[in-house]
Amino acid sequence: MIVFNGFGWRYAGRRRWAVRGVDLRIERGERVLLLGTSGAGKSTLLAATAGLLAADSGEQEGEVSIDGRRADGRGGRAAIVFQDPQTQVVMARAGDDVAFGLENMGVPAAEIWPRVDEAFAAVGFPYGRDRSTGALSGGEQQRLALAGALALNPSVLLLDEPTANLDPAGGVLVRGAVRQALAGRDTTLVLVEHRLAEALPLVDRVVVLEPGEGVLADGTPDEVFARYGDRLAADGVWVPGHPVPVRRAAGPPGAPLLYGERLGFRHPAAPVPAVSNVDVSVAAGEAVALLGPNGSGKSTLALMLGGLLAPTSGRVLATRELAGTLAGTAPHKWRAAKLASRIGSVFQNPEHQFVTSRVDEELALGPRRTGATPAAIRSTVDDLLVRLRLDALAAANPYTLSGGEARRLSVATALATAPRLLILDEPTFGQDRRTWAELIDLLAKLRDDGCGVLAVTHDTDFVAALADRTLPLGAATAAPALLNAQVVP
Repeated sequence: MIVFNGFGWRYAGRRRWAVRGVDLRIERGERVLLLGTSGAGKSTLLAATAGLLAADSGEQEGEVSIDGRRADGRGGRAAIVFQDPQTQVVMARAGDDVAFGLENMGVPAAEIWPRVDEAFAAVGFPYGRDRSTGALSGGEQQRLALAGALALNPSVLLLDEPTANLDPAGGVLVRGAVRQALAGRDTTLVLVEHRLAEALPLVDRVVVLEPGEGVLADGTPDEVFARYGDRLAADGVWVPGHPVPVRRAAGPPGAPLLYGERLGFRHPAAPVPAVSNVDVSVAAGEAVALLGPNGSGKSTLALMLGGLLAPTSGRVLATRELAGTLAGTAPHKWRAAKLASRIGSVFQNPEHQFVTSRVDEELALGPRRTGATPAAIRSTVDDLLVRLRLDALAAANPYTLSGGEARRLSVATALATAPRLLILDEPTFGQDRRTWAELIDLLAKLRDDGCGVLAVTHDTDFVAALADRTLPLGAATAAPALLNAQVVP
């Protein structure tokens, strides 16, 4: 049983409370979906339940308890899977990573490896114990993190968007693993998900957080959506039955910006290439969605196209439309300032591209390196803060942002240098309905103004709303090749 009694938390150095005034009781064995707009404090509430909010990292009001004892993370009562699985991958081998938690809990040695193998099977992890964690895609790392949580047999399972980085098939496997793991048990589940259609079969109760004001709604899914559905959709919550807008291109694509010819990349000592024999192009004024299952090499391909990774075979060439006097050269050979002014990249993990301690400084960094004047830098930063709903967080440390806020900041940093080509890896990850629609509108306007957009995505709504073409990539184990491009009707 989990009890929040007047709970609030404010991160160190922040004026605004991440969450405040939460009074909530979750009975043993309940399956609860936690909803709210981006920044409402959902992830903070999960972290508090897992005992992960250190006293010296912020200010707390009220308390959180599990079965009458303070939630302090001890005893293995609560296990959590974060939005970003890399934050909980601690070992070099996949099997060791799952075994790590069991060893720390004092599980007898004879029980550890059978429990590791059972957890791998439950989440559909496609490799054995010896697989390098550094060679896993983001979605594969998410399955590994879930396996580590399930192996502990916790009494409380906390899931923070566990399928956000998974392909549809992987999402089905993970949701099935959760359902199987909970069947016949009185394990309490608290689940954070922005997309509800797939999550609702796992839960019997919905709790909605109001930013800074505690619980807005609490009841069965039918009760909450019947009474609050329209308001929640207007506030930015993904509510079933509320379609998203579609933004078709204003005109046909323009001149090509970038070509990739027979591209390949093999990680050192990897048994198969991450990418093999891929042809791809992006033109001005078009939005292209790069699709494919986890592990098919989408993120690796995006890094090569963005000039951040040199291919081990094939080549990437920029046209004069994109590169000017650098036309015909490979972007990975350009100086950093030249690259940033022509190609903007958004990584799969936002925190991998943050290098300063303030949001506004993060946005100023790119324009400053490309030689913009102080007045131009200030204008760019102020504009992006407002457009991406980050103005209230200008002085915040980027590493204290919620997952959705961090994603918007990473998109804003890519836009700050006004590049002609944008390459984005899961740009809508962690977004509520409102900020998702605003990102779609922003990218649609950039496309219609002549910018090329290539997005790696599993978000089918994103594809339907924005993409002019889709480029499916095959599975890595089958020597991936780009299939025929499909025009989105």
